[in-house]
Amino acid sequence: MSRLRIASYNTRDFLDDRAAAARLIRAIDPDVLCLQEVPRRLFAPQRVAAFAAECGLTWSGHHRGSGGTTIFTSLRVQVVESKHFRLRVKLAQRTRGFALARVAIPGREPIAVASVHLSLDAAERAVHAREILRATGTTDTVLCGDLNEQSDGAAWQLIATPLRLISPTKPTHPSWGPRRLLDVIFASPGIEPLPHVDIALDPEDMSMASDHRPVWVDVRTGPDDSSPSDRSDHGAA
Repeated sequence: MSRLRIASYNTRDFLDDRAAAARLIRAIDPDVLCLQEVPRRLFAPQRVAAFAAECGLTWSGHHRGSGGTTIFTSLRVQVVESKHFRLRVKLAQRTRGFALARVAIPGREPIAVASVHLSLDAAERAVHAREILRATGTTDTVLCGDLNEQSDGAAWQLIATPLRLISPTKPTHPSWGPRRLLDVIFASPGIEPLPHVDIALDPEDMSMASDHRPVWVDVRTGPDDSSPSDRSDHGAA
């Protein structure tokens, strides 16, 4: 296997239907899942760990200081490193941060995957985008998350300079009638996006699970040495 399915989802602090969110994620069947707005306070680690289990994924834990971002993985990939970073915000603003993992398919070089949830303040978004890009370094990188702005925003443009958008351009927010594209996946030039696989997700689950819709991409991380039947449909409907 030389491909990875990477997904991103803002789960709105589990304030909606967590079971519906887990059903959507199981249907997508990601190798790497970048999450935004997971619980951060009372009993947060237990709640996030339980959600990972409901999704059929594993979690490294310890997301304190991440601003509600974290990363789950499947057993099909190796987690080489997992970190969470805090970003400085203005007084009385929601805490912000990002999660960064280095993951690998057995026999392949690891890639960096970042889960980000940018600020509601435009100037702060740009500052944070620069910090996140510095942290990912020069390795092959996939950056996923809720940017809280669209393609004309300064933070979006900063990210799009070293990376390129590889996720679909359909609006993702609000989930029950999407009008804005806030949830995206970018990748560095060394990561090859594969043709997008549409998955027939339950519209009712999408409306009940969160105010955002999930996004996902398949990428190739090395020469394609898999057989034609080696998970080629990978959750396709």
